[in-house]
Amino acid sequence: MTELVQERSFSFAAQALGGRAAILLEKVSDRVRPGVQEIGLRAGKPVSLVTKEGVLFLDDRGILSRLPQRNMPALSASDLAESLRRLCGYSIYSFQEELREGFLTLRGGHRVGVAGTTVVREGRITGIREISSLNLRLARACPGCAREVLNHFSQVGESGLLVAGPPASGKTTLLRELARVFSDGETGLVRKVALVDERGELAGAWGGVPQFDVGECCDVLSGCPKTEGILQAVRSLSPSVLICDEVGSREEIAALRYCLNMGVLLFTSIHAGSKEELLRRPQARELLETGAFSAVAMLSSRREPGTLQAWYQAGDLLAEMDRNSSSCAGRQLCRVSGVA
Repeated sequence: MTELVQERSFSFAAQALGGRAAILLEKVSDRVRPGVQEIGLRAGKPVSLVTKEGVLFLDDRGILSRLPQRNMPALSASDLAESLRRLCGYSIYSFQEELREGFLTLRGGHRVGVAGTTVVREGRITGIREISSLNLRLARACPGCAREVLNHFSQVGESGLLVAGPPASGKTTLLRELARVFSDGETGLVRKVALVDERGELAGAWGGVPQFDVGECCDVLSGCPKTEGILQAVRSLSPSVLICDEVGSREEIAALRYCLNMGVLLFTSIHAGSKEELLRRPQARELLETGAFSAVAMLSSRREPGTLQAWYQAGDLLAEMDRNSSSCAGRQLCRVSGVA
C-alpha cells in the first residue's frame, strides 16, 4: 500500500509540473517511482531524481544513470518558467509570499524549492525571477517509521523530543507519523494532538482536509505562522501533544516555553547533520535550555525515515555545550594575555 501511495505521489508531481518535464517523467518505470524522494529540474541540464541509491539522471527513454550523459535531454529556462506557472495555477502573484521564502507547497504536502535571480528591495528578498531550477521534494507517509524512536522515547518519561537531522533525512515524515501514533492511541493512550503546520508539509491539508493520515484525534492549524499557531493551539485546542516542524526563532522558542508551563508534550525538529553541528547551533542550546526536551533523536541521512544515527540525552548535550564554551573562553583568555 505504501509503495502504491508513493507511485501516485510521483505521478501527481509529474502531472503538476506539466510540459516537457512531465513527458520525460512519465517514462520512469513503475518499479522506480516509489523510491523517488526528490525531482530536480535545472535549466540546460537533464532531469535528476534523488533516491536511496543517490542522484540519478534521466534520459529520453526513461532509463536512469548515475552520471549525466551528453545525449540526455535538457530542460530550458522557458520549460522551467512554464512548470512554475503551472504549479502556481497560472497566478504566480498569489504565491509571492511563499516564493519570497524560496519555495511553494503543493496539494499533498509536496514542496517545491525555487532558485533563480532574487529580487531585493531595501535589503529584503521580495521575489524570484529568471528561474534556473526547481527542486520538488515528494512528501511521503511511512507507517511504522517512528517505532525505533518510540522505543527509546518510552524510557525517558513524560518529556518532549527534539528531532535532528540533515535535509531529506525524514524529520517531517517522522513528526507526521508521531502525530498519527499518539492521536490513534498506538502508545496505549489516545492523546489530543495539535499539529502546527506552517508550510502545509506535515498534514498536507487541501481545502481544510489533511491529505496524510495524522490520526483520529489530531487538530491541524495549516498555513499559520508557528509562533502564533503554537500559542493559539494551546489556548483554544487543549492538546496534550503539540507537534511542529523546524523551530528556530527566539519568538518560536518562547512560544514553546509557554507550552511547557501548560503541561503540553512537545515534538519539533532542527537541522543538524551530526552531533558536532548540533552543538554549534545556538538554537539547539536555546531549545534544550527550555527544559521541554528530554532527548534528541539524530536521524541518518538518505536512508529510510526514522532511522536513528544516534540518541542523546538533553542534559548530556547541554553539559558538553558548557564544556565547549568554557574551553573557547579559556583559549580566548590565553590569547588576550599573550599566553601560548
